[in-house]
Amino acid sequence: MQSTMQEAPLLVREILRHGKQVHGRSEVATYDGSSFRRGSFSEVALNAERLASGLASLGIGNGDRVGTFCFNHQEHLEAYLAIPSMGAVLHTLNVRLFPEQLRYVIDHAGDRVIICDATLAPALSRVLDECPSVEQVVVVGEGDTSCLGATMSYEELLERGEPRYDWPVLDERQAAGMCYTSGTTGNPKGVAYSHRSTYLHSLASTSTATIGISSSDRALVVVPQFHANAWGLPYAAWLAGADLIMPRQFLQAEPLVRIIEAERPTVAAAVPTIWNEVLRYAQAHGSDLSSFRTIVCGGAAVPESLMRAFDELYGVPVIQAWGMTETSPLGAVAVPPRGATGEEAWTYRRKTGRVVFGVEARVVDIQGNVAARDGSTIGEFEVRGPWVTGSYFADTSTDRFHDGWLRTGDVGTLDALGYLDITDRTKDVIKTGGEWISSVELENALMAHPDVFEAAVVAVPDARWDERPLACVVLNEGADISPSELEGFLEGRVARFWVPDRWSFIDEVPKTSVGKFDKKVLRARYAEGNLDVVSTDRPQDRS
Repeated sequence: MQSTMQEAPLLVREILRHGKQVHGRSEVATYDGSSFRRGSFSEVALNAERLASGLASLGIGNGDRVGTFCFNHQEHLEAYLAIPSMGAVLHTLNVRLFPEQLRYVIDHAGDRVIICDATLAPALSRVLDECPSVEQVVVVGEGDTSCLGATMSYEELLERGEPRYDWPVLDERQAAGMCYTSGTTGNPKGVAYSHRSTYLHSLASTSTATIGISSSDRALVVVPQFHANAWGLPYAAWLAGADLIMPRQFLQAEPLVRIIEAERPTVAAAVPTIWNEVLRYAQAHGSDLSSFRTIVCGGAAVPESLMRAFDELYGVPVIQAWGMTETSPLGAVAVPPRGATGEEAWTYRRKTGRVVFGVEARVVDIQGNVAARDGSTIGEFEVRGPWVTGSYFADTSTDRFHDGWLRTGDVGTLDALGYLDITDRTKDVIKTGGEWISSVELENALMAHPDVFEAAVVAVPDARWDERPLACVVLNEGADISPSELEGFLEGRVARFWVPDRWSFIDEVPKTSVGKFDKKVLRARYAEGNLDVVSTDRPQDRS
């Protein structure tokens, strides 16, 4: 028996249509450093129509890639909506990539047009001459863009366009957008998101089992729009009718707190380093962060001390989430199971997350066998689902894929309730004397000390034990603590052989382009002798 239900493709244009027709009075507020520029969803949708028409007048058509080299603002949202809906492909370019990587991704994707913030013109100009596919640069905002040669302003492009653009009917499986991985090893890899995957991922983000975005929310989009579609928040908020607050490049603690106090967002998402800085600034200045109903935190393990501080000081739950560029990125959210309260709830909040509906996860041991979902057997996580990539764009390598599953590179355990507990990345786990040390767990234990602001732990060579942990520690301002005191603090919190015997006190942990700890930089500094290291030579029993 066949269904008699109506059939329609799942397209970004339907997200655009719904937000325009149902939530036209919701607003987008863009911060310029001192005030806010506002536009209603109706106005944004009209601009999206004009943008699509303007791009079509430049010859952009089905399947063509349009790059965006922009911060988070209204025009970038208009590109999010217009480019996929017209059948082209939105390629969000990471503004923090090194020039050689930026050149590579533009050339590899074959971008024909790039929409660029005027303030970012110098960065784009360094590579533009080496990107033969680029035919036109469209500039957003004011500034000296002479370094780019002949350009067109965004306003001029909109003026060329017509409202009421006739959106085409597309195949839901065709690419809507693409994003490249941050490229910590080798060249970045392209992930092409389909209309179907984007539609379903947006619906998942509105579920109360995940983030629960609704029309009652005001969403502060801190995650850069070039990073996995800002974790899908712009599309989910538009679909649900939640107001959007766009901070442009003002992602430091002081302007973010100013935005929070002025606009009173109810939900936001960012990496732990951002929330650490916001928390430290807010505590020092008596700021009010209580407007949030929830804060989503991911991209790296979230310190329990950070979560508890937001809970205790502001009554705001910080929810740990897990995902990757390759998973769109929503994969797991650490919401405690029904009935869990007090310290039992914290047991689950400390975990990486519970697998969300639509994503399936498993753990595979070093021999390639699927491990038990017992919460104790360690292996590499593999995932699959309708918004998980099955291959990289224009890349025939298969080392990251296994029997229809994506190999994540994350190591940990999976329990019977679907909770992932990631203990490390395969490239960051420390192997010492035949045992594994989780750099992530060790970092979290160190950051629980009240005098420690940040801590990154890396493996360094050891003649006896193969590898030993080097703890690179950033102290809170005015704090003064010795390695022996930190060793004492770790006693009883981690296994004795986990306690580092090499310490380096640094001013700042280097970060990747998406705000994660850049451990390869620390390893390189150690190898080059550019870290001041204190060795304590403590005995290494295996207890």
